[in-house]
Amino acid sequence: MSEPPPPPFNTALLSGALAGTTVDLLLFPLDTLKTRLQSPTGFFSSGGFRGIYRGIGSCLVGSAPGAAFFFSTYEHTKSFLSHNFPPLPTSPNQTTTPAYHHMLSASLGEIAACAVRVPTEVVKQRAQAGHHNGSSAQAFRHIIAQYSTIGLSGVWKELYRGWTITIIREVPFTVLQFPLWEGLKSWGRARKQRTGRGLFESALYGSVAGGFAAAVTTPLDVLKTRVMLSTEKQSMFKVMTDILRENGIRPFFAGIGPRVMWISIGGAIFLGSYQWAVNTLSVGGEKKRGKESVL
Repeated sequence: MSEPPPPPFNTALLSGALAGTTVDLLLFPLDTLKTRLQSPTGFFSSGGFRGIYRGIGSCLVGSAPGAAFFFSTYEHTKSFLSHNFPPLPTSPNQTTTPAYHHMLSASLGEIAACAVRVPTEVVKQRAQAGHHNGSSAQAFRHIIAQYSTIGLSGVWKELYRGWTITIIREVPFTVLQFPLWEGLKSWGRARKQRTGRGLFESALYGSVAGGFAAAVTTPLDVLKTRVMLSTEKQSMFKVMTDILRENGIRPFFAGIGPRVMWISIGGAIFLGSYQWAVNTLSVGGEKKRGKESVL
């Protein structure tokens, strides 16, 4: 049984934008609590349970384009790999896309998404941690105001502080999540002997894959948060050695509960809403093409 063809570029772009905005808005409070648990100043000093929607402005700015970049790159790369490196049949009536197709596609998708995600993450996490009165706008203005002293390149580096550790965190995460998600979907289709894209299954498998990947990559997430929240620019290696020297390994798993819960729920919403949007737009496109062919 063959896998369904990838959605068109525009469908992936719009579906990704919808999915990213939906999940980030719904689960923003959990993301805030996770950030404060990982903050070097401590949970309550960073705001505790107060103002859990601090930083939502930058989240709104970055969610749609970041997710749109990811899924359009992911689906386009998957399509390219499928055409140039066709899946091998696993049985007379079934072909399965190799895991490395999903791994490479998801990795390139994350790198594309991080072009938007990193600056908005820097601003968002500073607001979440109580910096600049918890305002995304003030956090962003504070970075831009440094132009007179550090110049354009300095402002650019400040906005993209944590780029390297974000890539180091996101690529392993997505290399775990997406092949597992796609593999579970393939297993579900084979078990039910159908070729469609099931919304419920996509959401359920997204939750499982996301929770697993979140737990494994929590130490990388802690490092990313510490780098972005540091008052002065520090290397990932220095942040890591400082944590180990002062507190041992325990801080590397700070916020693992909210992170796993947030991404498990988020995986269901994100990948479920993406699948819903793809299904809806695909049906709409087919109806439109049908009408045009009649005319």
